[in-house]
Amino acid sequence: MTGSTVRAEHVEPGLSSGPTLRPVRPLVMGVLNVTPDSFSDGGRYVDRQEAVERGLAMVAEGADIIDVGGESSRPGARPVPLGEELRRVVPVVEALAGQARLSVDTVKRRVAEAAMEVGATLINDISGSLWPVAAAAGVGWVAMHMQGTPATMQDDPRYGDVVAEVHATLLGRARTALTAGVPEVWLDPGIGFGKTPQHNLSLLRHLGELVDEGLPVMVGTSRKGFLGRLVPRPDGSPAPVTERLPGSLATAVWAMGSGASMVRVHDVAATVQAALLVGATCGSIRRHGVPGTGTVLRQW
Repeated sequence: MTGSTVRAEHVEPGLSSGPTLRPVRPLVMGVLNVTPDSFSDGGRYVDRQEAVERGLAMVAEGADIIDVGGESSRPGARPVPLGEELRRVVPVVEALAGQARLSVDTVKRRVAEAAMEVGATLINDISGSLWPVAAAAGVGWVAMHMQGTPATMQDDPRYGDVVAEVHATLLGRARTALTAGVPEVWLDPGIGFGKTPQHNLSLLRHLGELVDEGLPVMVGTSRKGFLGRLVPRPDGSPAPVTERLPGSLATAVWAMGSGASMVRVHDVAATVQAALLVGATCGSIRRHGVPGTGTVLRQW
């Protein structure tokens, strides 16, 4: 990708040196929804202390980043008032600061700013619009693709060429953000956000093409509804959330094997194990240094 401030060098092999051989692996982002209505774990961590304990548990399981979100983005979800989202998110980010790198999952400028004030250093932005906030604060930004809004995105998603359209949109946003001075830009194709199961499969199948553009890619398939429909129960009904771990791991491994630098997941421990195996079997990596942040992003 032209105009990128991210530099790459070729590094080989997939094991780090030292007293013991340790696989270098893709990053794992742990999902921490402090909401009553998220599709997978809504209501489990609305209590501040329970949310903090869950965040610490994911750190112990190996999560590299904890992504704290106070507004559900499940299909059909409606926006949450600003004050309520701030009440949910900020105390949890503040309590977890210093325990791991923290991301805030929001589309609201003020929520992002408030979370950064207490320790977040990455904005996970499904709207693809908060790059000015990231540029002003000098923090990372995840540009995700979504057709429509959570309330409407799964009504009737249509594309002429889903791969070309999603990639072009993401790369355009990335160029704008990099030009504005955002020091760390991630690309997320937005699996399940305004896409049919076939759209999702096409994006996964062609993920390597997005990786080849030169910026780190994050993928989130964890427990999503299309997995339940693609791998149904014996009676043909979609597998419920509680039975989607195999599909979540399979698609996470596919994404990492295709070059994704990070996967966003609910089941951290199992995914970290999978990521270690991907790292151990990977023949080569490209290591991306982010200027001015001390962050190393590994692109496989």
